[in-house]
Amino acid sequence: MLELKNITWTTEDGRRVLDDVSLSVPDRKLVAITGPNGGGKTSLAKVIAGIIKPDSGRVLLDGRDITDLDVTQRAREGIAFAFQQPVRFKGLTVRALIEIAAGKTLNYTKLCDYMSSVGLCARDYLDREINNTLSGGEMKRIEIATVLARGAALTVFDEPEAGIDIWSFAGLIKTFDNLRRAQESTLVVVSHQERVLRTADEIVLLTDGKVTLRGSGSEMLASLVSQGNTATVCGKKEAIIDG
Repeated sequence: MLELKNITWTTEDGRRVLDDVSLSVPDRKLVAITGPNGGGKTSLAKVIAGIIKPDSGRVLLDGRDITDLDVTQRAREGIAFAFQQPVRFKGLTVRALIEIAAGKTLNYTKLCDYMSSVGLCARDYLDREINNTLSGGEMKRIEIATVLARGAALTVFDEPEAGIDIWSFAGLIKTFDNLRRAQESTLVVVSHQERVLRTADEIVLLTDGKVTLRGSGSEMLASLVSQGNTATVCGKKEAIIDG
């Protein structure tokens, strides 16, 4: 279980972004963090991953204090972070990236399994470089493939729906279910989108750096959608939390 206790973080210019945030993330559950833009969602995700160190408070993983561990050390503890905009690595191939995530050399069959699970042909992509020739949707799919290969106990997704195509969005939802059920992973997903929130076991509303509401996915979603606006996602009108 992941536990955040009284997390506070302030920017260098003195803006309080996270204000005494406490929450727990049960094992093998999908917890979605949502709320208005600027509410602290991405900052909280980065605190969990170890990219940001809080000014005060503690981060516990299975009862052990990991507050002082950096992002690399937390990765060794089984925490993975998927960026809103996947990082591109000029000179590194898709094959190499997936094998780095897996921590070992993989045979073609296993690589093909990971690629096909995200709707990409291994033959067409494994030897391509992770550079600007890949679209945002392709990069997102490849990042998901690395998450599958990594098999992390806890994965944090920061607005995974950002800039992706129709297949990627549909595949993303399926991947969340596969990660949680087949691999028994714990997922923390920062998102505005109803279809993502609909998959959550629990939803946390973060407003002005504070947890203002939390509950089961079904109960919270009904309340949030009734207060939300609409946005076009993959060609369909859906509820969205904040504009």
